[in-house]
Amino acid sequence: MQADELRVPVGPGAMHVERYGHGGTAVILIHGFATSSFLWRNIAPGITDAGHTAYAVDLFGHGESDRPFDADFGIAAQAEYLDAAMTALRVARAVLVGVDLGGDIALRLAATRPERVEKLVLINTPAFDELPAHDITQMQRNTAKFAFRTTRGILGAAPLIEAVLRKSVADPEKHMPTRLIARYLAPFVGKDGTNHLLALASSISAEDLEDIDLRSIHVPTLILWGEEDSFVESRIAEKLTTALPDGRLVRLPGVGRLLPEENPDYLIELLMDFMKRRAVA
Repeated sequence: MQADELRVPVGPGAMHVERYGHGGTAVILIHGFATSSFLWRNIAPGITDAGHTAYAVDLFGHGESDRPFDADFGIAAQAEYLDAAMTALRVARAVLVGVDLGGDIALRLAATRPERVEKLVLINTPAFDELPAHDITQMQRNTAKFAFRTTRGILGAAPLIEAVLRKSVADPEKHMPTRLIARYLAPFVGKDGTNHLLALASSISAEDLEDIDLRSIHVPTLILWGEEDSFVESRIAEKLTTALPDGRLVRLPGVGRLLPEENPDYLIELLMDFMKRRAVA
């Protein structure tokens, strides 16, 4: 299915959004670190087939969205950009589906703009003492070293992106081959791309979720957890489920954090079943 490619203003620039279908419930698909809206290519058409509209976004500073050098790319700022994008798209309320950091942005929006969120689906979302996740904290600790390598022209962002992506799936030979890594690497080619990747990593802080009360988020929330996650400890899944008033946890053995790459058909099935569920009174 061909998506409508849109550019929507969000303040300091524009976000790239791919819209699939029309009518039904709006479903906003939010990628995480080192990926883009491309992550949802096998999910969005299934949502449309069920009669709904899917919006796969490139977070500000990611994919084909603008990346002003002085912009804020943190979780709180991304939630504000997403709110602005929803206004530009004339989406008053939506189901938010977030992978990794996309889930944190969805949580932030649900807490600060509850009228925007109908339901939440959080896929391997780091939280509490596991935010930022280990892939990002490693980059934050080694930013100076990576930046020095960049100035020497040594390999650029490729080894950084490849390491993150291959560890984001349980079976990298099957679900993260070289050609797929190259597609995700495209926005980060060249020295500027490497520096931007490091800037994105540096922008992530636990403080952006510390000031919200998860108990105030009363929308139905489906927490999906790939048990082969290399970056976030599995105990976070239970903590999130307990903290959210209407949370439900489904553990997925043999899957990492990139469920849309590893088992898109099952994700669509879980999502469609969840969207039919009513909130707890």
